[in-house]
Amino acid sequence: MRKLILPILLILTILCFLAAFITIPAEAARIYGPPAPWLTMFQRAQYSARLLWYDGLLTRPLNSEAGERNFQIESGQSVDSIAASLYDAGLIRDAESFRAYLIYSGLDTSIQAGEYKLSAAMSAIDIAREIQDASATEVTFTVLAGWRMEEIAASLPTSGLAITPDEFLAAAKTPRDDFDFLTSADSAEGFFFPDTYILSRNISVNELMDELLRNFSLRLTSELTYGFEEQGLTVYQAVTLASIVEREAVQDEEKPLIASVYLNRLNIGMKLEADPTVQYALGFDFGSGTWWKNPLSLNDLQFDSPFNTYIYAGLPPAPISNPDLDSLQAVAFPAETPYYFFRAKCDGSGYHSFAETFEEHVENGCE
Repeated sequence: MRKLILPILLILTILCFLAAFITIPAEAARIYGPPAPWLTMFQRAQYSARLLWYDGLLTRPLNSEAGERNFQIESGQSVDSIAASLYDAGLIRDAESFRAYLIYSGLDTSIQAGEYKLSAAMSAIDIAREIQDASATEVTFTVLAGWRMEEIAASLPTSGLAITPDEFLAAAKTPRDDFDFLTSADSAEGFFFPDTYILSRNISVNELMDELLRNFSLRLTSELTYGFEEQGLTVYQAVTLASIVEREAVQDEEKPLIASVYLNRLNIGMKLEADPTVQYALGFDFGSGTWWKNPLSLNDLQFDSPFNTYIYAGLPPAPISNPDLDSLQAVAFPAETPYYFFRAKCDGSGYHSFAETFEEHVENGCE
């Protein structure tokens, strides 16, 4: 009889284990949602059991009367560290239960660095979901090298910022004297430094202007200013020339060469004849849906505008785009060349052929 009882007890134990193996994950899924699909069957059972054990630690807020506070998650910060920081900040009841929920749900793999507004009135589950997206308080805003102010404005509606294109353009065209390099300028075109900015979602248009212009100011070192002076240029003139170099160059390494061509032309009073200045003067081209019409026609080259350097000698009256640091340095420290001409190579590489004489320039043309 005893020999018969032992196998029956073993079978019952296995059945109970299997039942628990099935019912515990099912109950956890009902309360906490489905587990991460990449967990093994054993891991699902393990973390499901933990969540059921922790119970109210995850679903009940620590303090239902608490207000919001800022909480920062650093790039590369571990899940253990985040859970401990939340506990130390008095935002969750228990760090280990929070970590277990993150792993169970798969949210541990998608936490975003950034600054959040969290509250102890939120449950641990709510906080776990909240830290998946930092866009609640911050926005990543990018200004690309070579953009004109209208292109920056056009990017605003999808940026997450509450600034309209019209507000940006109005502020950009408002003269200001709080930055020396803009004292006599009609707009800030050319000085919106190309970069990626982490901004408050609620930043005002004036605060955005200050952020962009301050970034340019930080790049304007005494060395760079000295380089401009050595070329006989004020900061405003140098940025204007750099804005043309930015639009002409496809390969950054050619920027000092292109700058040398334009400086050589300026030094002998020769017209710059730069296509980007005509493109800027023409404005938005509805046919191609771009601010930079390409190719230009012979009629386009005759478009009467002070920005058209095919008609008017010298620099245009203002920058035509927002140049990056490479373009600014190319103007400050250009290559020393005898070149007065350049044109795109015929191989589609983005590189140019440079020439000292017009005859050589013609020979560099594509057949």
